[in-house]
Amino acid sequence: MRFERRAGILLHPTSLPGKFGIGDMGYEAYNFVNFLEAAGQKLWQVFPLGPTGYGDSPYQCFSAFAGNQYILSPEKLRDYGFLSDDDLNNVPRFDPSKIDYGSVINYKISLNKKAYDNFSKNKKGLDDEYSVFKKENEDWLNDFSLFMAAKEYHDGVEWTKWDKELVAAKKKTKEAWENKLAAAIDYFNFTQFIFDKQWSELKDYANRKGIRIIGDIPIFVAFDSADVWSHREFFSVDKNGKLIFVAGVPPDYFSETGQLWGNPLFDWNKMENDDYLWWRKRIIKLLDLVDIIRIDHFRGFDAYWEIPGNASNAIKGRWVKGPGEKFFDTIEKHLGKVPIIAEDLGVITKSVISLREKFEYPGMKILQFAFGTGMATKFLPHNIPFNSVVYTGSHDNDTTREFFDKAKTQDNDIYNHARKYLNYFGDDITFELIRAAYRTSADTVIIPMQDILNLGGEARMNFPGTLGSNWAWRFRWDQVPHDLTNIYKELALLYERPPKPEKKLKEIEIEDP
Repeated sequence: MRFERRAGILLHPTSLPGKFGIGDMGYEAYNFVNFLEAAGQKLWQVFPLGPTGYGDSPYQCFSAFAGNQYILSPEKLRDYGFLSDDDLNNVPRFDPSKIDYGSVINYKISLNKKAYDNFSKNKKGLDDEYSVFKKENEDWLNDFSLFMAAKEYHDGVEWTKWDKELVAAKKKTKEAWENKLAAAIDYFNFTQFIFDKQWSELKDYANRKGIRIIGDIPIFVAFDSADVWSHREFFSVDKNGKLIFVAGVPPDYFSETGQLWGNPLFDWNKMENDDYLWWRKRIIKLLDLVDIIRIDHFRGFDAYWEIPGNASNAIKGRWVKGPGEKFFDTIEKHLGKVPIIAEDLGVITKSVISLREKFEYPGMKILQFAFGTGMATKFLPHNIPFNSVVYTGSHDNDTTREFFDKAKTQDNDIYNHARKYLNYFGDDITFELIRAAYRTSADTVIIPMQDILNLGGEARMNFPGTLGSNWAWRFRWDQVPHDLTNIYKELALLYERPPKPEKKLKEIEIEDP
């Protein structure tokens, strides 16, 4: 599917400014949308929006369907009448540049529970809206809210360590626990209702400004999730929840020992029996929240790296054939053409390329991978085809400034090649790489906010294969130069993102000699 020529910015909502310790769906999110509009940007890319667990990664969520209660906006909860001005004034002192998840989570849960208590007493005319939301989402919501209530009851431990009967997740047992944990279940229903309401309002605001949202769908789901607990027949776990095989990738340019993600793999044969219904529901739900879907680890649909469940790293594994064309043919049969971006980085074979090209999904191009004799020339700007999404770097990379600062001292081959290629020998090489991205033939260019602000290594989002200190970066408005929106609007206009209306050339009459 070919996209219109556009530019945008990658920024997860948790990285937005604000006084509540973590970015959320409140006023600052609307300010950011205004910033995008002023800067001529037409796209806003975010990570998965689900409820994060251990490690705080948006790629390891408690549900493939639910939203993250930590980014509920206290300001909007006040506007709905469920919090008071006093609730919003007594805010602990949080670091404005980095999320301290431990203290933030406790604080946000306390606010959310206070809002729920007030909602329970007086729904402020939202009774019908709440009932409709629960009815329309019952397929996933009932299991999710029971899962979260049970996790809370068991002090947050993994579901395999719960009461034995509940681990088995039989229908009668679930019904008994639903009665036992009714109040807690309703609280989690409430958080999902508010998430859906706040995000829908924010998305509608962005869409009215001409901005489309790119959302992320990780191919795999977390082991400690409502999805695996309630539908383990679809995953590589035994009846007791023990992992048989897990997901990851072999050694590549991100990691010498590969990446051991630990996610259970899918039983694709069972999923095929009902035309991948679970997946179709997942895609439909995400399309309620976003306009374009980026599939993380697209190559896993062609073939995936199968690692034994007890492995300590990702080195010992094997490639196993995925559902491939059959899966995407089925999705198109039921849902039509879905706007998809394929994250096709890593070990990419001809069959992965063929799968992506058959369905005309744009692939990703990372400019940081382009320079130096040991890098991949397919990422050089002049080699990037139209049907692509070009980035300076991703959430798993250093910021571009840090990347080149390291290259100066560790690998002059990369730095010198980049300077010669860009024909730039000044001090702001980050902006020149962004300019090169805008100048490519790629229909879509997305720049991480860290590179827009030319920040260093302190602003890196994630170090693959590590736990702790990831996903914590936030920007501040005082880091944004006053003329930045004009600079990027001019850049978007100069490189026709979006294209200017075509002008017809005046016909010239030529007389016969």
